[in-house]
Amino acid sequence: MKTSQKKQCYFCAANVQAVDFKDTQFLWKFLTPQAQIIKRRKTGTCMLHQRQLTQAIKRARFLGLVPFTTK
Repeated sequence: MKTSQKKQCYFCAANVQAVDFKDTQFLWKFLTPQAQIIKRRKTGTCMLHQRQLTQAIKRARFLGLVPFTTK
């Protein structure tokens, strides 16, 4: 039987204060191939950073840096 370990928040571990919406290569790590935002449960991010990440992705989508959907 596998023991479930709690994932470490990437942003807390790297001491990131704010998520930048202009860094599209980094944002793609938190998107599925269909350009959907990956849930907190899967990525292991904390609530504060997940909210910042979601806001950054939405801003990037609005500015056309990241697509809303893929074909």
